[in-house]
Amino acid sequence: MARRRKRKSRRRLEGRRILEQVAHYHIETGEDKPVTAARKYIRAQGIVPPALLLVKRNEHTTDRYFWAEKGLFGAQYVEENHFLFPSLKEAEQKAQIAASAAIKAQAAVRLSGSTEIVPNVPHPEAQNPPISVHSQ
Repeated sequence: MARRRKRKSRRRLEGRRILEQVAHYHIETGEDKPVTAARKYIRAQGIVPPALLLVKRNEHTTDRYFWAEKGLFGAQYVEENHFLFPSLKEAEQKAQIAASAAIKAQAAVRLSGSTEIVPNVPHPEAQNPPISVHSQ
C-alpha cells in the first residue's frame, strides 16, 4: 500500500521562509540542556532579537529556537504563528524590498538588451542584510 505524502502547511512554509531572513547562530549544548544553553549564549553574546538559534544536542539532533522581544520560543511555533511576532514583519518587509529591487534590476537588464553580467546589488533601503554567525 502506497504511503500518502504529508501535506505541507502554507502558513508554516511562509513562516519558514521569513525565518530564513533573520540572523542564525549555531551553538553546542555542552553540559546544559538545549534551552539553557541557548539562554546562556544569548546573555553572554548580547544577541538582539530577532535571531534564530540552532542548538546541537548531539550528532543527530539539533533544536531550533527563535529569540524574540518577548522571550525564547520554539522555531516550529514561530513558523506556524509568524504573524504574532512584530520583528518578523520587519524582516519580511526588508526581504520583499530586496526581492523587488532584484526583479527590477533584472528587468532593466533585459530591456537594455545588454549581455554583460550585472551583479545582484541590494536595494539602498535594505542596508542591514541578515548575517549568519557560526560559532564553535
